[in-house]
Amino acid sequence: MTDDDRGEGDHAGDLHHATGTAAAPLTRTIRSTLDRLRAFDRRRPRVWDAAVTAFWAVAAVLDYTSGGWRTVARDVTAPEPLVLLMSLWFSLPLLWRRTHPMTVLLLSAPVNLVNIWTGAVVQAALLQLIPVFHIALRSSLRTLGTAALVFCAPLLAGAVSIPGIWGRQIVSYVWGLVFVALLGIAVRTRREYTEALVERAHRLEHERDQQARLAAAAERTRIAREMHDIIGHNLSVITGLADGGSYAAAKSPERAAQALEAIGTTSRQALSELRRLLGVLRDDHPDADRAPQPTLDDLAPLIDQLRRAGLPVTLDLHGDPGRPHTALTPGRQLTVYRVVQESLTNTLKHASPPADAPLAATVTLTYTPTHIEATITDTGVGAPMDGQDAPVATLGQGIMGMRERAALYNGTIEAGPLPDHGGWRIHLRLPQEDRPQ
Repeated sequence: MTDDDRGEGDHAGDLHHATGTAAAPLTRTIRSTLDRLRAFDRRRPRVWDAAVTAFWAVAAVLDYTSGGWRTVARDVTAPEPLVLLMSLWFSLPLLWRRTHPMTVLLLSAPVNLVNIWTGAVVQAALLQLIPVFHIALRSSLRTLGTAALVFCAPLLAGAVSIPGIWGRQIVSYVWGLVFVALLGIAVRTRREYTEALVERAHRLEHERDQQARLAAAAERTRIAREMHDIIGHNLSVITGLADGGSYAAAKSPERAAQALEAIGTTSRQALSELRRLLGVLRDDHPDADRAPQPTLDDLAPLIDQLRRAGLPVTLDLHGDPGRPHTALTPGRQLTVYRVVQESLTNTLKHASPPADAPLAATVTLTYTPTHIEATITDTGVGAPMDGQDAPVATLGQGIMGMRERAALYNGTIEAGPLPDHGGWRIHLRLPQEDRPQ
């Protein structure tokens, strides 16, 4: 078919659809009919078996009543009642051709021997090929070989006692046997191939659904981690500012006003980040604001925000002064930023100041040719450990989120109390891009 023919066919199809008289292709009609027949056969197999058996029985009886059997008979003087009985014997057992094909063939073998010896040679004997087809369709090659012997045994016995029967009957029967056996094998091969394709399609569909579920679970985890970092940090800062403002309200109204202004700024920043995160998830807002994720350049504003909330934070940088963090991928920079943010937020929420000094924290970033390391320490008392001071759910999400982020880039997280004095330490070790650990 050429492109012009295809275009004309499509145009004609459009006209047929417009008029409501579209005609399906012949192959599609045949396939649809066969599918309906197979569906009916699956629903009512006995009805279909009875219909097929009745059809061949009627055909055999009509061959007898019309005298058609005499046109191929070797002896037209064979008893007519015997001819009728043999015709029915060959056709009626077809009712069990699918459930017990070998039994049907064995029942027909002695009748076929009588058919050859009497010379009637009724054409209904060819109905034995139907159970042979079902044996080839469902059974093993050994069973098919046995069926071929059962089918040919009466012919061979007749050939011994009746000279000249080879050319007239046996050769045609053998060719029919070979054709039917090959047809059954071909249909069986085609069916197994189709079933294998269907099974493979179902397996691929199942794997696709599994991948979709895994991707959805990973995305939910990522979103939950981002929400935890955004909401947890900003609410902790707001809480610290509110507590500081309440203490300063009586003695220094100006400090209270500064605290309220900082609370407003932090709240707006939190709302902006939440809108950005949730806006990306909404299908009806494809152009949602996609502001860049925080990088190491945003650590200074983060630390200033925590200082305003009442937590003195010191930032120490070690390594190449030429800003080597610019070589890190955005994902690695985000990981370092979130670990620092989460660690300082936990300090602000859970740590209490020591008796002889104010609560303070230190962030140390160390750049090496192969790694970046971030160490966050504080001087707090009662810093959160497993099963202590902090609720398990809160601690689990924080530490777990840090470890998950670090694991994405083959990094490690160490968390625990300082050995010599009170306080808590978080240590992140993250390899740089395309560098061995």
